[in-house]
Parts: sequence; C-alpha cells; structure tokens
Amino acid sequence: MTTEATKSQYRIRNWREYNEALKQRGSLTFWIDDEVLDGWLNTTQTGKRGASATYSDLAIATMSTMGSVMHLRGRQTEGFMTSLFQLMGVTLPVPDHSTVSRRLGKLSIALPVVEGRGARHVVVDSTGIKVYGEGEWQVRQHGYSKRRTWRKLHLGVDEATGEILAAVVSTNNVSDDEAFGELMDSVEGEIEAVSADGAYDKRKCYDAIAERGAQAHIPPREDAQYWEAEGETHARNQVLQRIEAVGRTEWKRESGYHRRSLAETMMFRFKTIFGNTCSRRTFNNQAAELLLACAALNRMTHLGMPDSYVLDA
Repeated sequence: MTTEATKSQYRIRNWREYNEALKQRGSLTFWIDDEVLDGWLNTTQTGKRGASATYSDLAIATMSTMGSVMHLRGRQTEGFMTSLFQLMGVTLPVPDHSTVSRRLGKLSIALPVVEGRGARHVVVDSTGIKVYGEGEWQVRQHGYSKRRTWRKLHLGVDEATGEILAAVVSTNNVSDDEAFGELMDSVEGEIEAVSADGAYDKRKCYDAIAERGAQAHIPPREDAQYWEAEGETHARNQVLQRIEAVGRTEWKRESGYHRRSLAETMMFRFKTIFGNTCSRRTFNNQAAELLLACAALNRMTHLGMPDSYVLDA
C-alpha cells in the first residue's frame, strides 16, 4: 500500500493587514496622489532651442504605470486618465499616447527600495517577456521560428523582504551571466550573500560577487571540475569540497540555497499582475515599461505581504 506525499499547508498570520494591502493596490488615490498632481507639469527650462517639455518625467512615468497596472494600451490609458481627472475636478492636461511613447524610453527609472535593512541576501534569476507582434502569428501558422524574439528581465530580489533591488532588461541573446555584473552594480548597500542557479556558475559571476564582499551560493554543474588556477580558497572550489563531503542536497540546505526560489516567486508575481508580454514596440520603451512595472511591484510589496506559517500535519 502506498501513500501519496501531501504538500505542506500554510496559514496567513496577518490576513487582515494583507487583505487591506491587496485592496489598496487597486486604489486610484494610491497611484495618483497629491505629489503626482503637484509635479505633473514641467517647470524647468532646458535652455536649448525650441519649447521645453510640457509634462514632467513623473507624469510620463505615471501614465505608463497606470497602463501596466490597469492593463490598458496607450490610447486607452489616455482616455482613462482624462476621464479620471474630470471626475476628480483636476484641470491638468493629459499627455497623448504619442507623447508618452516618444519620451518613455528616455526616462531615468529608480526602483523604490526601503533603506536601512543592513546587509542583504540577494537572490537572482531571469525570465522571458514576449514581444507580441507578427512573429506570434507566424508561430501559430508555421510553428517555432528562429526569428521569434523576446526580452529578458533579470532581477535581483531581497530574500528577506521580497523587494526587487535591481532589474536589467536585455535582448534574448544576452546570457544570464553577461547581465549579472550590471545587476550586481545596481544593488545599493551591503550584500551578505548571493544565491543563483547553475546558469551563473561562471568566473565573471564569482568575481562580481567577490567584489561586493559577499558569499556565493551557486550550485556547480554535476560534472564540475576544480578551478586549479584560483586555488583551494576560491569560493567555488570550497563549494565543490563541501558538496563532496556532505552531498549536494545537504549543501543546499545548510547554505540556504533553496531561498533562491523566491526569485522564481517574484517572476510569477510579476507575470500574474502585469502579464508576460511587452506592449511597446521599441527596445528602450520596452525596457522602461518593464522597469516601471518592477517599481510598481515594489510599491505593492511595501503595502504589505503575507506572513504565513506551516500548519502541523
């Protein structure tokens, strides 16, 4: 007689607070507050020939963020914001969709991150975001094509808080280890450890982690060999020694490597909330669209996250 393994069941301790946080995510006053309205119009002059921009970068970012949160296209977002301002009695003009598209790729986007957390454990991963267009029709009609394209979203997530600390958008021909250095450079503050999957088992990744004075929790491939030139004290060689001593499963447990799955959880949250496609056509606009979505996801995280515990069997 065999018994099926049952999955662990969880219960949320802070359900009331988390329930309020979930409702607040859909609040229009949360996304469009007085600070946004006060900074809607551009008040600075460029000093160059021609008229200065009418709308601030904050206004352009808000328009794109509302489109992502509410799943609206460019013209729909324009109509939504126009009607919303009318209902609010706000006399501010709304940028048209072409203005938003023209300026979106030039925005400088910073992720909102709560400071003062001390040294962080960063978990790293990447996911593909589809670029919907004529390539999708070709795939439906004729199957997979080498010309089919997508964007890669590389994330560095705080293991303790679930915040996105750094995000990098690249084309699909950029490998995870190639984007890793830029990702590490974007993480501010002290880093205690970095967890990543086997795709980051490269010298450049270990070097980038060592430059930040952090521990590397990266599983070598099954047939991995020692890096003789680096010596026995190199972090990867020490991992191999430990795996030989206690086994791969025990090394993952004692190193906390399984916490890396939080990066996959973040990818799931991102695609569940914002979808898995880019609505913009140019790469710069697609990158800005994804980075603004990451910033919005951080704001949702700051509202409140579930505090759960495992139920006794």
